Amino acid sequence: MTSSRFTTAKEIAKKYDLSYQTINRYSDAGLLHVAFKKGNIRYFERQRTEKRMAHIIHMTRDGYSLLLIRKKLVGI
Repeated sequence: MTSSRFTTAKEIAKKYDLSYQTINRYSDAGLLHVAFKKGNIRYFERQRTEKRMAHIIHMTRDGYSLLLIRKKLVGI
């Protein structure tokens, strides 16, 4: 169990009904920022991640690729 400030990839996947691999893909693409790692577990800031996930889900439903989503969210 994580503190209320942080969440794990597993918790994000469960909350948004996505696979763990999808969350890893988002993280690897730079869409979700890892706050810190402890062993094999990556922790994300809960509020920041919830805001990002809302944007990511909306844009993926609209048909945006991960590259375009990254350009819109991160500016790269």
